[in-house]
Amino acid sequence: MINIARGVRADLRKFSVFQGFQTTRSRHNAPFRESNPKQIDTTNIRRAIDGETLDKWELTVGLEIHAQLKAEHKLFSGAQTSTNDHPNTHVAPFDFALPGSQPVISSFRLIYVLLKAKQAFQNGTLLPAIRAALALNCRIQNQSSFDRKHYFYADQPAGYQITQYYHPFATNGSIVLRNHDGISSEDGEMVNVGIKQIQLEQDTAKTILQPPDEAHLDFNRVSHPLIEIITLPQIHRPQTAAACVKKIQALLQAVNAASTGMELGGLRADVNVSIRPRDVNESPTYESSHNRQAKLGQRTEIKNLSSIKAVEDAIIAERDRQIFVLENGGVIAGETRGWTLGASDTVKLRGKEGEVDYRYMPDPDLGRLILSSTLIDKIAERLPRLPDENIQDLVQRQGLTIKDAKTLVDLDEGERLEYFDTVCEEYAALRSESKKSSEAPQKAERKSSVTIANWTLHELGGLLSAQEVAFTANKVPARDLAYIVMMLEDGKLSGRIAKQLLARKFNGDAHDVKSIIEREDLMLEDLPEERYVSIARDIIAQNPVMAAQIKEKGQVSKLGFFIGQIMRHGHGKLVATRAEATLRRLLEVPKQSK
Repeated sequence: MINIARGVRADLRKFSVFQGFQTTRSRHNAPFRESNPKQIDTTNIRRAIDGETLDKWELTVGLEIHAQLKAEHKLFSGAQTSTNDHPNTHVAPFDFALPGSQPVISSFRLIYVLLKAKQAFQNGTLLPAIRAALALNCRIQNQSSFDRKHYFYADQPAGYQITQYYHPFATNGSIVLRNHDGISSEDGEMVNVGIKQIQLEQDTAKTILQPPDEAHLDFNRVSHPLIEIITLPQIHRPQTAAACVKKIQALLQAVNAASTGMELGGLRADVNVSIRPRDVNESPTYESSHNRQAKLGQRTEIKNLSSIKAVEDAIIAERDRQIFVLENGGVIAGETRGWTLGASDTVKLRGKEGEVDYRYMPDPDLGRLILSSTLIDKIAERLPRLPDENIQDLVQRQGLTIKDAKTLVDLDEGERLEYFDTVCEEYAALRSESKKSSEAPQKAERKSSVTIANWTLHELGGLLSAQEVAFTANKVPARDLAYIVMMLEDGKLSGRIAKQLLARKFNGDAHDVKSIIEREDLMLEDLPEERYVSIARDIIAQNPVMAAQIKEKGQVSKLGFFIGQIMRHGHGKLVATRAEATLRRLLEVPKQSK
């Protein structure tokens, strides 16, 4: 019997015996080819591969990204999806592959009913998959079908995985990577990577190793809906491959398609790596390793990479290994390899005889998946703005730098950008209430947006980093930050006082900023010009040597000393820009060019 409460236990020694059935069938009698038949010593590969050697070879990478969909129920059973619940508490008979159990697709029928009733869409199983396909510019097929991918392993109790091999639901997509996405400088300003297909499939059980030879299986993850995103082999640098995975993850999160990111195990990447001499000027396409006319070198696959850094480092290690083997007369064979973060080389996991090993066949228990164009169009209409669109708006309309715009979009799964937008809205409302903006609306908007972005990213971000706490919008209410920025821009608060107010709100002061300023008399004094001149002349008279160095020798950098003295004289309540203007006039220092 299976103890649901305590989890399923399995013996790893039995695993290896169980796998043996796959490799001892008659059509698998031939031994696996080794990628290093001459037993070439591959230690210290990094030191052996110099820049000149790298220049002789072209790297080609294709990605297979597996993302858990954000759905309430599993793909083919009524059980709920879960990530951190107690093991084996969300499992239907079909998830265990109990005899007589069959897959169900009630979620798909539910979507059709919701559409007919013109109600708001729910997080059904299929909806996040469609959103992901739209975000990746794919052509969504009106008809697709499910297939069985056969292999034997304990985390797949049925002996096969339900996927979409022959007729996937989305094809012919693309993703554009730009230099601000982190691509290699050698790739220029932009790389366009084609998406071959996106297929729906079920996840496997989670294997929890218990040394020395035991594993526990958590079947909560079985049948969790996945999409597999398969790119074309159009990436040629490790850094760009990592940037591609990162951007796909950001796109999936932006459209609310993925449950979690790589850091929490909701997204995993397999990378296919091959090299070929650079003088082969043919368009890349993966072909069978048995085809002598293959246009790319023999590829190897590195499985289950769980971080952006692992993607880049594993590709570098495998590229260098393949170059080293070929440079020393070896042969690269198709195989599946593994990678451990911090390792210097990939390791062989198993031989790979080709995709035919999986014995794909249409699933006889599942009919075609039929999607109406109306459904697809309605989901497209409700698709949120994508990261590139947000970045373009922040740069072109609001005047932010590419760096700040990208940071805003990437941080906190979009929450920091949402907070920034709210602060901007509150700022506009405060300006409307005061009706004292002296600049044209568009100019005022761009100027304030840049200032608000600076405070949202750097001033507030510095407090978050110093105290090592996660961002939440209620730490500093948006209206309070907007008021601080407005008072700062109007010259009514000094920068020092503004930062102190932000810190007080961050640390839990319950009073609103406006009442704090009024109660504690923190606003800068609106002194007449004559008062600034009087204070400045007194300080100049007290420091005649330094004043002469500024006036006669042009040592303008020392002007800051006099500004600081004036501000201290006014106990921090004088306006620094007015103090500087007064000093420049008295010391005959030209105005700064804008």
